[in-house]
Amino acid sequence: MTIAEPVRARPAEGEARQRDAEQTEATLAALQAALAAEHAAVYGYGVVGGRVDEERRDEARQAHDAHRARRDALHRTVHELGGRPRAAAAAYQLPFEVPDGAAAVRLAAELEDRVAGVYADLVRVTTGARRREAAAALREAAVRSARWKGSSVAFPGLAERQSTSTTGPSTPAGEEPRQVSGVDADDAAGRS
Repeated sequence: MTIAEPVRARPAEGEARQRDAEQTEATLAALQAALAAEHAAVYGYGVVGGRVDEERRDEARQAHDAHRARRDALHRTVHELGGRPRAAAAAYQLPFEVPDGAAAVRLAAELEDRVAGVYADLVRVTTGARRREAAAALREAAVRSARWKGSSVAFPGLAERQSTSTTGPSTPAGEEPRQVSGVDADDAAGRS
């Protein structure tokens, strides 16, 4: 005589797949927003490098290279998750005029603040290795911002979300600004 094991309730496979799909879509949306921010930062640092004073030019070059590397890594990650990586715009509307070195320094700090905000969103929706990578990118942006400004904020990526525009580092020329944290899921997944 055998005693039957009690039947344990398991979540339906369909529900689990639905949760996984929603998590992947949220992750893809946040990755696409980070990719868009990195495209804009690469563009912005092209302007910074052309206007910043000679003594800070190497710092601008290093930041430009760091953003290019992050952009390329995000491109691969979006592709690996089945999304179509968002392409860079031909040009971006800068948040203000950049006629000289002082304005270039302000632009660099603004770019880093906005990138930090996008990575804070990515930290929020990811787990594991992706979260660690997003946190590292957030930290790097916060450190660069502090160097450009000469000061820092208590919670990088959070304070910037309230004190700056939520349209991302800059907007492609001729386009209306889009919400960074409210990215359309189809657009972010590359299905536009």
